Amino acid sequence: MDDCIIVGAGPAGLTAAIYLARFHLAIRLFDCGTSRASWIPTSHNHAGFPDGINGEELLERMRDQAAKYGALREPRRVTGLSKQSEVFEVECGDETYRARTVLLATGVVNNRPDGIDETLHAEALSRGLLRYCPICDGYEVTDKRVAVIGTGDHGTAEAQFLRGYTADVTLISPHGDHDLDDQCSRALDDAGIARVAGPCGGFAIEQGQLAVDIAEGRLAFDSIYPALGSQIRSDLAVACGADVSEEGCILVGDHLETSVPGLFAAGDVVVGLDQISHAMGQAGVAATTIRNHLAEERPLRR
Repeated sequence: MDDCIIVGAGPAGLTAAIYLARFHLAIRLFDCGTSRASWIPTSHNHAGFPDGINGEELLERMRDQAAKYGALREPRRVTGLSKQSEVFEVECGDETYRARTVLLATGVVNNRPDGIDETLHAEALSRGLLRYCPICDGYEVTDKRVAVIGTGDHGTAEAQFLRGYTADVTLISPHGDHDLDDQCSRALDDAGIARVAGPCGGFAIEQGQLAVDIAEGRLAFDSIYPALGSQIRSDLAVACGADVSEEGCILVGDHLETSVPGLFAAGDVVVGLDQISHAMGQAGVAATTIRNHLAEERPLRR
């Protein structure tokens, strides 16, 4: 039986694996290969990399570091989670693994615009023409022509945030006319943010920009930010009986433990700032708490 099973191998899961392995614990890390960090062409927010680092390269470095200290990585998707007495059972298809504690670092999945295929999506991301995180890379669109696909409070807020980097911001409705109340309309007008009706589609890379069809014609931008929300991967937590918010984020205490004793969560699946640095900090707290939790049950001695 493992001391801890970690589900998810993005920055949070890998940081926890490094900590827990260095605590001389028997851990198992499940990696289904869908971390959002792998999408990042170059992160300039990660301290210690002043010239930036590619997301996949960062993950590979972290995987190597975890393996160096004995973390066992399983490239598989977890399909079920339950707690039987004091033991967690983690299902992967027809196989079951048992652990004294579990850490969920399952993250979220961004909702993509309709009508953009996988190949184009990947190329646009790699070239910085399609971006999902203005906190991460708003600096890179300074004084460029930018669009936000979205509407309502969320779309308005993202467009206003990006207005701090460039004066050329357009808010595109994903479906027909915008759904804006008076407060949102005034905020957009005050900021000088243009808004156009959808639907939008026909995405293509043209002359170094990402072009898109809208209701009134075709426009092209240096970068487009979809502000369409995300799917929170908290299904395993719910299946195990953990409390989640109305939005589906896993609810945790100050030390990242859920309402189910011995079940922890860290990273984007928890309410907070969706940033690598934040996820890694949460993982360090969770991993240390897991170590101390296990030591209370049974002394950890060499």
